[in-house]
Amino acid sequence: MYQSDWLLSFYKFTAKEIVYYYHPFLDLEIDPKLAYALRNYHLYPINVNTADYEMILRIPGIGVQSAQRIVQARRFNKLTSSHLKKIGVVMKRAQYFITNNELPAAIHDLPAETLRNQIIAGDVKKKKVPDTQLKLFDFTNTTKALAEINRTKFLTQ
Repeated sequence: MYQSDWLLSFYKFTAKEIVYYYHPFLDLEIDPKLAYALRNYHLYPINVNTADYEMILRIPGIGVQSAQRIVQARRFNKLTSSHLKKIGVVMKRAQYFITNNELPAAIHDLPAETLRNQIIAGDVKKKKVPDTQLKLFDFTNTTKALAEINRTKFLTQ
């Protein structure tokens, strides 16, 4: 919800672009900006050297500051991937949705569902997501601590 609010407030999205009749719920596996990009994959790739600011904001991996820096920097030179990295663009995410003179066109031939799975798989490897549910208490340490307290009480009696 927080990410959706951020998209509405700072990225100039509308509520209908984030959720709509055919997709009434947020995707819990990916962020709303990436979900929008995958649902509207026909709008991509976006050329960062010619696109307007609002379109650059819609590219996953590019934030508000990076979009502003792109618009400023491209006045002086054509931007390459190394320029984008220096600007602060997350190329692991953005590479599928942008184009310039050096990015291969083959990246943009992937179907949206294949791309989604590939991005999710990359995120899981990076985060090392545990396969268990979140635990509020770690009972292994609690059990050890209680055993130590009981042992201490027994010895002092």
